[in-house]
Amino acid sequence: MADWGRGQSPNAVDDMLDVENKRMADNLATKVTRLKSDSDFMSVTGLLTGSVKRFSTMTRSGRDNRKLLCYIAAGLVVVFFILYYLVSKART
Repeated sequence: MADWGRGQSPNAVDDMLDVENKRMADNLATKVTRLKSDSDFMSVTGLLTGSVKRFSTMTRSGRDNRKLLCYIAAGLVVVFFILYYLVSKART
């Protein structure tokens, strides 16, 4: 086994190992955070893909669904403008 303490106090070696341990733990935490965010992105992508498939099925299935879809789209546009108006009023 290597003599790490040669010329140094045992506390200095412990301090060096502690600093290295903390650096490696921070590096690992960063990698875990990055992987978790990628996983979240993939789950959102899957959710959006499923929504697009359901949307496509709905638009292809007949006239009644298209009419309902138009009402939903118009309602979402109205809600967006109402929220935009409220947010702009809140800022002033």
